[in-house]
Amino acid sequence: MIVERGRVATKLLGREAGNVCAITERIDRNFVVVVGPAVRKRRCNINHLELHDTILNVPEDAADDVFIEELTKLAQ
Repeated sequence: MIVERGRVATKLLGREAGNVCAITERIDRNFVVVVGPAVRKRRCNINHLELHDTILNVPEDAADDVFIEELTKLAQ
C-alpha cells in the first residue's frame, strides 16, 4: 500500500497502539508524521503502522485540527 499524506492508519506499537491516526507528512523512506484524536503529533516508523484503504481529502496546507476533524467524522 502506498504511504501518502492523508492515509488513515492504526498504530501497532507503543503507548498509543490500537488508535487510529492519519499521515500528515512523509519524512523519509522509513518515517512519517502522524496525528489523530487519541494520537499526539509525532514521528512514527512506517513498520509500526497498519495502513487502511481510506485516504482523507484534505488540502495541502491543512492544519492538524483538520485531520482530527476528518478522522472523527469518519468514525461516526
